[in-house]
Amino acid sequence: MIVIVDYGMGNLGSILNMLKKIGVTGAKISSSPDEVEQADKLILPGVGAFDTGMKRLAETGLLEVLNEKVLKSKTPTLGVCLGMQLITKSSEEGQLPGLGWIDARTIRFQFDPRQTGLKIPHMGWNFIEFQREGALLMDMYPGSRFYFVHSYHVVCGNAADVLATTNYGYDFVSIVQHENIMGVQFHPEKSHKFGMRIYKNFVENT
Repeated sequence: MIVIVDYGMGNLGSILNMLKKIGVTGAKISSSPDEVEQADKLILPGVGAFDTGMKRLAETGLLEVLNEKVLKSKTPTLGVCLGMQLITKSSEEGQLPGLGWIDARTIRFQFDPRQTGLKIPHMGWNFIEFQREGALLMDMYPGSRFYFVHSYHVVCGNAADVLATTNYGYDFVSIVQHENIMGVQFHPEKSHKFGMRIYKNFVENT
């Protein structure tokens, strides 16, 4: 069973619909600690502010079971957009500590929009550049592009955790993987066949 973690933030229905399109029948949206405990794989979505996300996770009572599943049981877990940022240790967007599942932090884009001509947030379609092989990238389409909406991005303490980067003003991390823990900065559920491939790889290859 795949559980899309419901803590009140994220495109939950869109992710579930994408999973159904690729033939997944054993997926559900849930905020139940018991159902999270039973999950074979977890998806941590997210749209919004970092501190709000961490507060919501704490309020649901899911932190203990999530830490147990991810860190001890090594359950394959995918963070999406804000979900990817929440798995880091901290964010410049907020004051609360993150989940700290990977050695990484989240920072705001470090360029002056007046000088680059680029707007913040980074919004729209963009390409990824593979940095190493990984389960999420198996059989990926040439020229794969994904839909982004974000003002902050992840900086990894360990370069080996970086699966792919994207250029917006400069290269930033767009896909991470550390053991069973994965994250994508873009929205696969809004990225058509490219996003479907990401979810298919997560379902079948992790």
